[in-house]
Amino acid sequence: MKKIGDSIKLGIGLAIGAGFLVWTLWNVDYDQMLVAFRNVKYLYLLPMLFIIFFSHWLRAFRWQILLVPVKLTKMTNLFSSLMIGYMANIFMPAHLGEFIRSYLIGRKESMPSSLAFSTIVVERIIDMFSLLLLLALAIILYPFPDWVRNGGYIMFIGTFGLLIFLIILKLSPHKTFKFIDFFLFPFPDNIKHKIHEIMTSFLDGLNPLKHWSHYIWMSILSVVIWLCYGLVFYIGFFAFNFSKYNLSVLAALVLLVITTIGVVIPSSPGYVGTYHKLCQIGLGFFGVPESEGATFAVVLHGLNFFPILLVGLIFTSREGLSVASISSKEKIQKAVNPE
Repeated sequence: MKKIGDSIKLGIGLAIGAGFLVWTLWNVDYDQMLVAFRNVKYLYLLPMLFIIFFSHWLRAFRWQILLVPVKLTKMTNLFSSLMIGYMANIFMPAHLGEFIRSYLIGRKESMPSSLAFSTIVVERIIDMFSLLLLLALAIILYPFPDWVRNGGYIMFIGTFGLLIFLIILKLSPHKTFKFIDFFLFPFPDNIKHKIHEIMTSFLDGLNPLKHWSHYIWMSILSVVIWLCYGLVFYIGFFAFNFSKYNLSVLAALVLLVITTIGVVIPSSPGYVGTYHKLCQIGLGFFGVPESEGATFAVVLHGLNFFPILLVGLIFTSREGLSVASISSKEKIQKAVNPE
């Protein structure tokens, strides 16, 4: 039954992604797209690719700081686990690659995977609050349509709710467990006990950083990571000669916010379709025709997609693993269950 359920979820995600992709290409002029592809200054893609991987390295460095209360980990292990996890997200729905990278770093550094995963949850909360700050800035500078503002409200409510839960869990674990037990009363004791074990192990990973300088580093790294993302879009404007549309830093900020909101849309692995349409819509705000917007989206998505796929496969091979092995249910279960 689980396999059937997983297949249904994957099928729904693929259908949503395909629907968005068809929507992206519905009104485009394919001759104009071919002309746009030919006119791209592909040399600009090299610094864009460097910035993308630099941002991933910064993410690994930030992850290392988050793991300091648990263990001092090696950057090489963190970066390879991160890239394999990102690669796994291409093949797996619902960000399951995050469980894979927590499993891998747990295996490499001899630590419980659930502890590593708790730092990934904190990392995602930091990212969401960073995005919300960018969205607030963008809303001040640009009149977004209601659906963008509503997407921001949904992300804020979800992020703030998760943050409050984690704070309460850390400050009052006993009361939190009693609250969780209230909803688990229909389940047998062995399941309740297993959930308690998982939550206890997860709680152990929610340790505060050891020094105030770590918080400063976390803030600086988060800002630089998001600046890198925006810079990739901005350099992309020059690659496509979008100066004729007077695209500025504001356009890069708007595009960054719009495409990142697409993450909350359940779709196919790798954000195929949703990324393309939202990128096209964001460029459309500034007068870029749909055909050129679709071409820009295809190139930018490919620049984020194929190099990560290649590097992830290389690291996976070096670990003596395969895509099938890291995508197995056993790996995911080990990532969320305490050792």
